[in-house]
Amino acid sequence: MTERELAGRRVVVTGASRGIGAGIAERLAAAGADLVITARTVDRHDHLAGSLNETLELCRRHGARVEVIAADLSDPEDRARIVPESVETLGGPIDVLVNNAAAGIHRPLDEFTYRHARVMFEVNVHAPLELTQAVLPPMRERGEGWIVNISSGAAHLHPGPPYVPPVMPGNGMYGVVKAALNRLTNAMAVELWGTGVRLNTLDPVKPVASEGAVEHLQGRIPADQFEPVEVMAEATLALATCPADLTGHVYVDQPLLDQLGRRVMTLDGASPLRS
Repeated sequence: MTERELAGRRVVVTGASRGIGAGIAERLAAAGADLVITARTVDRHDHLAGSLNETLELCRRHGARVEVIAADLSDPEDRARIVPESVETLGGPIDVLVNNAAAGIHRPLDEFTYRHARVMFEVNVHAPLELTQAVLPPMRERGEGWIVNISSGAAHLHPGPPYVPPVMPGNGMYGVVKAALNRLTNAMAVELWGTGVRLNTLDPVKPVASEGAVEHLQGRIPADQFEPVEVMAEATLALATCPADLTGHVYVDQPLLDQLGRRVMTLDGASPLRS
């Protein structure tokens, strides 16, 4: 492992206006990547902190080339712009794609509307599939490429009965779409085995202290039970540089880092997060 593991690599990170996506973008920028960051919030969200322009400034402090593409991943036409514009902006094909953007609508399944379910599948399943399809041809031609899909422990089946109520009530559909993303990743990795393209999904070991998660979970779990965003960012970097035989898996961030013997670093890559 070197400090500039991604030097010369072109990377796209979706959902990079705040939270896990912003942390991943900064960590990859510190590792030398040239980046396109994309999300809907360019300057200001109506109630959540964070924006693409704020992430842009954080990443550029590391000397990285970083550009913003504003796009709505729930809109097929809008998301179809992302990869072609990224290739044009960065001057070449994409080496690493991080599908981090997520739509989370939390309500009981017996109240879920078709419109909300469609949005969930558009952002969490169809968008990663289509963005992956868009970056694949040059990856196959070069014989290497890295795709990291950010998933969630919500995709895991609940043991029982009896069933323990979930920490976040109404997150059943979120688990459904993330389970679909996990299966999609594995299926594509199987089909692409031998091409040099690595596809993996990554779960946090526990809820990450992002703006959205803190808003939803405040009062339900203690503040010290949130995971630092640095853990997911470091694990994403590990999967964005992994060898060809690490593909098709659903990894959990800290156990993956332990397996690889990697320490969690600060987002600037300058020092270990924990002594």
